[in-house]
Amino acid sequence: MSAMNRAPEIAIKRLVVGVTGATGCIYGVRLLQAMQGVSGWETHVVISNAGALNAQHELSMSKKEIEALGGVAHDARDIGASIASGSFLTAGMVIAPCSMKTLAAVAHAFADNLITRAADVTLKERRRLVLVTRETPLNLAHLRNMTAVTEMGGIIYPPVPALYQTQHSIDDLVNHTVGRVLDLFGVETEGLVERWRGLTAG
Repeated sequence: MSAMNRAPEIAIKRLVVGVTGATGCIYGVRLLQAMQGVSGWETHVVISNAGALNAQHELSMSKKEIEALGGVAHDARDIGASIASGSFLTAGMVIAPCSMKTLAAVAHAFADNLITRAADVTLKERRRLVLVTRETPLNLAHLRNMTAVTEMGGIIYPPVPALYQTQHSIDDLVNHTVGRVLDLFGVETEGLVERWRGLTAG
């Protein structure tokens, strides 16, 4: 890992998780569920209004039910929260799913709520930021915003299914994506990712 994206050394590692209004709320939920079984890590979850609306529609889950999966929950309007400051040490942030509106705000440092402020803090402190962007097809503005975030050190991670694996359900595909996202933070998870062993592996 380059110095630009190296996580700070802290006793308890903290991962900020934002959930926004793109389809695919299951990615944020499954990530929080996976983190519950990982020792030495603390999650901070922030859900936008649109993210909560989507969760109700796609998963029949309330905002409070998703917040309960995290270690600490923050209101998206609370720009005075701990994660709004760079002095609050974290290992980085994941926005899953990340709407194109949120992507645009991050790309242009438009910190209009706690999710985009926390993402801006993550970038300015040179910590790891992963955006699980969910939109298709992509227009030129989307692509340019993705380029801008990448140039600032962020990672764009569209949840493209890894069909070379032998997943048999949507859950398998979601688990694989979530496991690979957590790989980027050095979080070891059990059973989420079927590791590639080569075409000739038995």
